[in-house]
Amino acid sequence: MPNPSGGLSIAKLIAQRIGSGVLVLVAVSMIVFGATYGLGDPVRAMLGNEATPERVRAVAHELGTDRSLVEQYIAWVEGLLTNEAKSFATGRPVSELLGPRLLNSMILAGSAGLVAVLLGVAGGIASAFWRDRSLERLASLISLVLVALPEFVTGIFLVALLSTGVLHLLPAVYIGSGTVLDPLALILPMTTLVLAAAPYILQLARATMIEVLESDYVRMARLKGISELRVVMIHALPNAIGPIVQTIAIVLAWLAGGVVVVEFLFRFPGIGTAMADAVTNRDLPTVQAISLLIAGLYIVLNILADVIGLLANPRVRHGSR
Repeated sequence: MPNPSGGLSIAKLIAQRIGSGVLVLVAVSMIVFGATYGLGDPVRAMLGNEATPERVRAVAHELGTDRSLVEQYIAWVEGLLTNEAKSFATGRPVSELLGPRLLNSMILAGSAGLVAVLLGVAGGIASAFWRDRSLERLASLISLVLVALPEFVTGIFLVALLSTGVLHLLPAVYIGSGTVLDPLALILPMTTLVLAAAPYILQLARATMIEVLESDYVRMARLKGISELRVVMIHALPNAIGPIVQTIAIVLAWLAGGVVVVEFLFRFPGIGTAMADAVTNRDLPTVQAISLLIAGLYIVLNILADVIGLLANPRVRHGSR
């Protein structure tokens, strides 16, 4: 029986997911802040082993690394919230340093995500529609192999195939100022991300569509003489879209972290190369900011996936007694 308080129940569940996400983000910020000190003394790394103790103490006092970890953590959080956190390596605000890099990463991950979603969903629907045929089995086998391969292996294979070995069509790494993207520089890293993400979406979309196509209401629609295309588009797809969209949100969350490895591989001017450079320079504020940014995006997209799952569940949406 429908429950008139169903909408309130959904709002409560969503609020719980958001509250849990905030607590996880706070915990992650503490872990990130503490773990980055495992990189070593940033002052000693910046000045070198030949620096005098007086110089080390002066720079440590200037950067605030001579204070307790609790005081440094509070100052770090305040700096992030007020946009005043500064890079140890350059002295510039971290937001100013990461702004162009973040935009580049968003372009790369956004374009790769869009192509992966279109190919994955379309391929999953087609695979479910023509399942158990020879071509479909071959496509499923290829997608399973691509799912199992790490993205850096796929990237190295593409470089060997299209840049350095068989063909010489695309640049192996990005060469440029980092502020204006070369369209050719997007192709290899974007293809690497697409080949890593699309097969996963395809497999989940295929499994979901097969389950829906074998349901009683779809069988009833077929018995009524409705064409197979209308059965898929009108009866099956709307009932499968919830789990598929939830899967897409999870894959996009994976892209937030996977883009770091791919950018480093191709020297793409995004947050991945910024992270590698910051680790090399012991630039703790930049490392911490990037880590927290990726973790925050991952948490947001996972919350979004949970919310979509709740809204797609009729029992939760309408409530029950």
